[in-house]
Amino acid sequence: MTLTPRFAVLLSGCGVYDGAEIHESVLTLLAIDRHGGTYQCFAPDVAQMHVIDHRTGQPTDETRNAMTEAARIARGAIKDIADFDPKDFDAVILPGGFGAAKTLCTFAVDGPDCTVLPSVERAIRAAHAAGLPIGALCISPVVVARVLGAVTLTIGSDAGVAEKLGAMGATHEVTTHGQVVIDQRHKVVTSPCYMLDATVSQIAEGAANAVEALYDLIHKAQGGRAAE
Repeated sequence: MTLTPRFAVLLSGCGVYDGAEIHESVLTLLAIDRHGGTYQCFAPDVAQMHVIDHRTGQPTDETRNAMTEAARIARGAIKDIADFDPKDFDAVILPGGFGAAKTLCTFAVDGPDCTVLPSVERAIRAAHAAGLPIGALCISPVVVARVLGAVTLTIGSDAGVAEKLGAMGATHEVTTHGQVVIDQRHKVVTSPCYMLDATVSQIAEGAANAVEALYDLIHKAQGGRAAE
């Protein structure tokens, strides 16, 4: 039985409008650490869909690599998601940010007809097949829904996004700040975070509650293996 749960944290860059949401990412790492776990950050080694000037909200002419940008959050300790091996981890979690819907998948452009980056899809399928719990915050549940299909999850209360999740086969539950939805069958944990108009303390609560739910699923799985 693993005494220290190991988390793979999948980032999509650095910055809410074109990458991983920084508050959600850092507060997820904090929650993992406070619960006594360890983490390794991953990201795809690909160009972002585009680069947004976060002062103006407008696209720029720059090209940036999602993995290089995510390394800013990870303080350089980043790995390519193509190298993810589920045997090395006990859970996977995806913070939000528009990079999840622009780089990890094409939901921002294609909605329910979106495709998922092949390396990301392989990692999620491998984690799921190995029985690892998967967490997703904010908009990142769309990535999980596109890969796994008939999962129960939440992105908060946005009816338009919820309808698109339904078109991908997922079941959406309306939630508010700090709440989590746990799909026990598929071991998927989701929380809305910045899909709602939230304060940073509400984001901390959502991230912490999602991580705690993942810990519970990890411990249940390990208890079952120990009893075999």
